[in-house]
Amino acid sequence: MPEGVTSDPWTALRRHTPARIALGRTGSSLPTAEVLGFALAHAQARDAVHAPFEAEATAAAIQALGLETLIVDSAAPDRASYLRRPDLGRTLSEVGRAALAARSRGACDLAIVVADGLSSTAVHAHAAPLVEALLPAVREAGWRLGPVVVARQARVALGDAVGELLGARLVILLVGERPGLSSPDSLGAYITFSPRVGRTDAERNCVSNIRSEGLGYEAAAFKLAWHAREALRLGLTGVGLKDESDTAALTAVTLPRIAPEGSPAPTG
Repeated sequence: MPEGVTSDPWTALRRHTPARIALGRTGSSLPTAEVLGFALAHAQARDAVHAPFEAEATAAAIQALGLETLIVDSAAPDRASYLRRPDLGRTLSEVGRAALAARSRGACDLAIVVADGLSSTAVHAHAAPLVEALLPAVREAGWRLGPVVVARQARVALGDAVGELLGARLVILLVGERPGLSSPDSLGAYITFSPRVGRTDAERNCVSNIRSEGLGYEAAAFKLAWHAREALRLGLTGVGLKDESDTAALTAVTLPRIAPEGSPAPTG
């Protein structure tokens, strides 16, 4: 603890959480290092919201996985409009609608949408690795995959319009989540069965906090694949589909076999 800073009895707990606890004090104020740390975190969160979305680079990283991509825009003409008018971010531009209609080749089982949302930083860092982690489950299930749509100035509900135009049975939308002061790069994933314009948030499931310090790619891909399988089996998502993927993950673990008493020990 720096000289002149009064320690906090909770200091030992700081190693267990990124939350701002046990900051200490200097007189009646926070230590300078903590004030500067807060200012840095706030600046990183603001930058995540306003940083330009590198849609072409994101699409190229996904194309490198062997997938077809298509870049579209929402009806929000710029970032300022997107932030002030959430409704525009939920609607496709006319050019985007036409591009999707032209690209549609009949029904598909799954459409993946990658949207900048409120943190392009999160999308740049995590979208392509998460898609890569999800692909083995998609191929194992034999799902017909539509083109991966990379959407600029987009909000969650834009996935409904995309999925409807592609004739998808299910849409998974990856989106940059609202930045927090300890998580400017958190990615969220929203799963919607039978996507169409007018779906509500109660008809979706969400897997959140996908990032290095949160839910890793393999764990997130497992959850998404579980939700996708259950959604297609039951014909629904949202409040009617309870997340039991953690139980499924536990039962998937192979436990060592215990031989009956008196049996010879296993040799290999």
